[in-house]
Amino acid sequence: MIREAMLWGPAETGTEAVACRLCAHRCVIPPGRSGVCAVRENRGGRLVTLVYGEVVAAHVDPIEKKPFYHFHPGSKALSVATAGCNFRCGFCQNWQISQAPRRPGGGVAGEPFAPEAAVRAALEAGCRGLSYTYTEPTIFFEYAYETSRRAREAGLVNSFVTNGYMTAEALETIRPYLDAANVDLKAFRDETYRKVCGARLEPVLETIRRLRALDVWVEVTTLVVPGLNDGPDELAALARFIASVDPDIPWHISRFHPDFEYTRTPATPLATLRAAAETGRREGLRYIYVGNVAGESEDTACRSCGTVLIRRRGFAVLSDALRGSSCPSCGAVLPGRFD
Repeated sequence: MIREAMLWGPAETGTEAVACRLCAHRCVIPPGRSGVCAVRENRGGRLVTLVYGEVVAAHVDPIEKKPFYHFHPGSKALSVATAGCNFRCGFCQNWQISQAPRRPGGGVAGEPFAPEAAVRAALEAGCRGLSYTYTEPTIFFEYAYETSRRAREAGLVNSFVTNGYMTAEALETIRPYLDAANVDLKAFRDETYRKVCGARLEPVLETIRRLRALDVWVEVTTLVVPGLNDGPDELAALARFIASVDPDIPWHISRFHPDFEYTRTPATPLATLRAAAETGRREGLRYIYVGNVAGESEDTACRSCGTVLIRRRGFAVLSDALRGSSCPSCGAVLPGRFD
């Protein structure tokens, strides 16, 4: 559905170019053209979104699949997405939908799924909330905003799985309805962001800082790609940054599998992931999880006494010993958001 976009204005007096203020690209878009995301278009001096309610994926997922490990563990989330992204990562694991608007024969069409219908579906499925994920929620901001507003009214929580390239204006707008965000911190070199993602590093770092300052629960995921971002010095600097924002931010170190434009790159060696986890601990991070590898660093333990609080296998919670948000053995509070 085509609808007027949020967060834009005239680029220059006397022209029909528009300035988009949604993400850090801050595109200036001439008439008849679209922004970097390819789903926001200038039509006669008016910025419109092409994907409002055009959902290409809607699934009930364990919240651990996002991944969130300290945000209502064991609960379910209705996960929704439209086509498009403001990045062009060659190692994207969801490239079929994220890159569709840019590819020959692709497009933005999905199945109509109105915000009220999404909220109703989440309630009927027994979900604790909705997650805006699979692609980049920033590019379907209008739909995510309206759906999250209705979800909050219905007593549900909202989470973003995001590349973190949103502006301060976008964050301030969504903040009243956003409970958590898992930010993909894809590398710690600006050169990598520019060459591989078509973006810059600093706006992502600023988003992580700003989310914590706004009291949105934050978890960070890094897909470790051999030969791209797996150097020990880079991973140490990345972990050091997260710890400088808040050492209680969980860091998910995820295993890469060959896909999209990186089909000749091998899967991440398990030894690399284990070394990265140890590096994160040395840099002061308190909660580190290895993803896409069964049986690796899935449980959550109390930082004070070592009691295992949450046992997991894959995306399933096997047991939860928390008393509210506290350790039953020593009473220490586990950082996060819990019922």
